[in-house]
Amino acid sequence: MATTTVDLPSAKLKTRHAEGHSEHSEERPWRPSINPWIVAMTVTLATFMEVLDSSIANVALPHIAGGLGSTQDEATWVLTAYLVANAIILPAGAYMTTFIGRKKFYMICVALFGVSSMLCGLAPSLPILVFCRILQGAGGGGLAPSEQAILADTFPPEKRGQAFAMYGLAVVVAPAIGPTLGGYITDRFDWRWIFFLNVPICLLSLFLTSRIVEDPPYVKKQVRETQRDGIKLDFTGFALLGLTFGSLEFLLDKGQEDDWFSSHLITFFAIVCVVAFVFMIYWELRQLRIGHRPIINLTLFKRRNFAISFLLMFVLGFALYGTTVLIPQFVQTLLGYTAELAGLVLSPAGFIMMAMMPIVGFLSGKVDARKLIAFGFLMLTSALVEMHTLNLGVSYKYLAFLRIFQASGLAFLFIPINTIAYIGVKQSENNDVSGLTNLARNIGGSCGTAFMATMLLRRTAAHENNMVRNLTTANPAFNSQVDALKGSFGQGFQAVHSAEAYIYSQLHRQAAMLAYLDIIQYLAIFCACMLPLLFLIPRPPKHASKSAGH
Repeated sequence: MATTTVDLPSAKLKTRHAEGHSEHSEERPWRPSINPWIVAMTVTLATFMEVLDSSIANVALPHIAGGLGSTQDEATWVLTAYLVANAIILPAGAYMTTFIGRKKFYMICVALFGVSSMLCGLAPSLPILVFCRILQGAGGGGLAPSEQAILADTFPPEKRGQAFAMYGLAVVVAPAIGPTLGGYITDRFDWRWIFFLNVPICLLSLFLTSRIVEDPPYVKKQVRETQRDGIKLDFTGFALLGLTFGSLEFLLDKGQEDDWFSSHLITFFAIVCVVAFVFMIYWELRQLRIGHRPIINLTLFKRRNFAISFLLMFVLGFALYGTTVLIPQFVQTLLGYTAELAGLVLSPAGFIMMAMMPIVGFLSGKVDARKLIAFGFLMLTSALVEMHTLNLGVSYKYLAFLRIFQASGLAFLFIPINTIAYIGVKQSENNDVSGLTNLARNIGGSCGTAFMATMLLRRTAAHENNMVRNLTTANPAFNSQVDALKGSFGQGFQAVHSAEAYIYSQLHRQAAMLAYLDIIQYLAIFCACMLPLLFLIPRPPKHASKSAGH
């Protein structure tokens, strides 16, 4: 009996020690069995394809409309449908990984993206194409945040900057070369090939992911606990999430087209967005109170690092996508560039960012991330100020230089902002961080595009109203200009009308030019206002610390 009373506690102690050791081993920094850079290249492949696809279809819209017998306005639903589905899945990806695991979720997204891409290319009508784009957007929405979370777990904190440099190539460079590639494919082949192109890449990505990518222990533990506790999907949360971000994307994409709140449809979706957002916040906080896993982890916003990083990523998306739309539209509508040549204005900047991303990734491990962000916003603001010198006689070389100047600033923003977002975050929250930062960039891009379209139309009208006052027969300068031009259009009354019409067309071009300069000025002010926020970010811990970022 004496032996039993001594040995039993000893056995319990050994069992507890073994359990404690097992739990401790899961908390220790995990490293994959495969070289981290091979993992990074594998997951970047599909993300680059997805981000490229979000911009490559823009220039193909006229071809899609013509090929499917629809108007160009109707064809814009091809873009809207993708953005809406994408925005809904972005913040929900972290939630889904707790049910099926991150690797499986990532592979499902790649497979869905590939299958839907094939169906998009085969679509016989616009409604079917729009439906397939919804599926494609849902699959694509899970790729970028999953990759970012995989990189955050695969690399130690001191090397995350270099890892995010590769990720940055996908999400920053792809939008720059997308219009050029899309224009080339549609001009020389057929618009359907912009979708067929994704299929072999998806197959390669699925093969490599199945062999190379693995879930860290904490993800496997989350899945086991979810399956053990029998947690059911939060359908109410998903419905509120879909209504909030789906309505917001629709509002931003179609607002200018329907003249914003003068449209009953836009007003309806604006109300739905606000009401759903309020209820979503209430519901997610309630899930936290009762101990359930929320779809969106709102507790992250309690950390100043993350909250400011979220705002900075929104501004980055706003400036990146806003100017990516603004520059091609400027050169096509006012300078007469073709779609392919307009894309070539952006392409050199894409190659510059490809070259600079590894450099910034290296610096992020050596230099305070706040200093890199400050330098990036200073460069970006300076580039926008320099862009304010644009005129209707600007050369291609100068346009390419301005875009390169701007891209140099953008390269110094993406990696440090992402690095700061993960500071002080638990390893189990990496998926949540990646989903929300990608959502910020996505919504920022949509807001930037909507802002550009709205301000261009309204500022052009305002400048035109001011300038047209001088186009009267009571103005001697106007009369002398008409007399000087009418000889080029023949003789008689018709020549006078042609000369006046020519002058008015030039006035419209000048008004539009001034509107573009106004937009650039607003963007410069907006970016400059981000600099004071950097003083609110606490000093990051040294990267050498093993606890940094966990």
